[in-house]
Amino acid sequence: MGKMAFLLCVFLAFSAIFASPVLSRTLPFSSKPALLDVASTLSKTQDLFSLNSHNLLPSKHQVRHRHPAVSPDSALTFELHPRLSVRGTSEKDYETLTLARLARDSARVKAIQTRLDLVTLGIDKADLTPLEVEFEEQKLEGPVISGTSQGSGEYFCRVGVGNPPTQAYMVLDTGSDVNWVQCSPCADCYQQADPIFDPTLSSSFSPLTCETQQCKSLDVSQCRNGTCLYEVTYGDGSYTVGDFVTETITFGGSAAVNKVAIGCGHNNEGLFVGAAGLIGLGGGPLSFPSQINASSFSYCLVDRDSDSASTLEFNSVPSPDAVTAPLVRNSKLDTFYYVDLTGISVAGELLPIPPSTFQLNDNGNGGVIVDSGTAVTRLQTEAYNSMRDAFKKGTRDLPSANGVALFDTCYDLSSRKSVEVPTVSFHFANGKELSLPAKNYMIPVDSSGTFCFAFAPTSSSLGIIGNVQQQGTRVSYDLTNSLIGFSPNKC
Repeated sequence: MGKMAFLLCVFLAFSAIFASPVLSRTLPFSSKPALLDVASTLSKTQDLFSLNSHNLLPSKHQVRHRHPAVSPDSALTFELHPRLSVRGTSEKDYETLTLARLARDSARVKAIQTRLDLVTLGIDKADLTPLEVEFEEQKLEGPVISGTSQGSGEYFCRVGVGNPPTQAYMVLDTGSDVNWVQCSPCADCYQQADPIFDPTLSSSFSPLTCETQQCKSLDVSQCRNGTCLYEVTYGDGSYTVGDFVTETITFGGSAAVNKVAIGCGHNNEGLFVGAAGLIGLGGGPLSFPSQINASSFSYCLVDRDSDSASTLEFNSVPSPDAVTAPLVRNSKLDTFYYVDLTGISVAGELLPIPPSTFQLNDNGNGGVIVDSGTAVTRLQTEAYNSMRDAFKKGTRDLPSANGVALFDTCYDLSSRKSVEVPTVSFHFANGKELSLPAKNYMIPVDSSGTFCFAFAPTSSSLGIIGNVQQQGTRVSYDLTNSLIGFSPNKC
């Protein structure tokens, strides 16, 4: 009997080890409450409107910011700064600024969903009708500026275009592939911080012919006198139309990259006010990482209301303490970077959400993307409701407030200096867990003490991890090993 009892104990021990994934929903994850510094956060919102922030700051990078410490071994490094430190804001107060941001963010999400809907519905790029627009005749370093004050979560990079380089702010966007810049002669262009790029002053400007692979890779293109015309529409009314060319791109006065395919836009409209154009960081063949054959890139997004600086890097070594997750690609559309999310926990308890809720299917539907341009994380309605209800259960002692725009769970913290809230964590297919700091999901919506739970539901099958949840975390895209890494406090 003693031997049988021993064998039974061994069997039970091994069973417990191998069965642990099944029992994981009952195991405690990050159950320690997260601390939110209410007083400090509100002070920042008030300072934005007490330091002459309404005035447009100079675009020649004359901004007060902290330069990040960058290792000399890091390849292809740029600086990032909040856009408010460059352009300021015309909004009268923080609440109005928040509402403007959220409105632009909704337009951004609509644009992404529209693009995916076209793909999953099987609409070929050849079936798209171009806009009817009349035309008038190694190592990289550079500054990058955050554009979240416009609400759509863009991040700006100080880029040299042409030879000699003309400096301009360019939106950096993981949800786009085509690089483009506003060009003269300009038939219809929006306001930008710098003079419009004049291709006649660049010795490296070279139009692409219609037979080139770059032209054939465009979703929408036409020929004019043997040269390639491009069009990019963003689903929210934004668009750019012009000549598709190759140009020299220079970052921060360092090494230049020659013959980068880029749109020279003569007709442009949309959410890009302040920036001269866009550098696409998506996964398609025309994106900047693809054109320079980057093995990886990473960025760390500073607080959108701060004047701190951070970096965007190509081909840098991932942080060894990064929380990694499988990077999944959509066979129907290669632009977006999907993360293999399997669950969410609140206060250390894994929510009863089927992992299939977050999965990308063979038809290109569903899944969760990590996006630098979306501000607020969107979750499928059922998943969001489950998370919100669990969070509200853990914040019953906090005074509630009315919802604001797309936020339905808000609190009046005007009488508090700090509060503890339940920790929210993402869980990935490889068993790793990413716990978010409280300031990444309890954000101020005014300067008087109203804070909201910064997630939103979506009726779409697509989930999006936005840049509010990414702030203060270095997000790395290991394109060689198909991994996304998250390194908190690595800005």
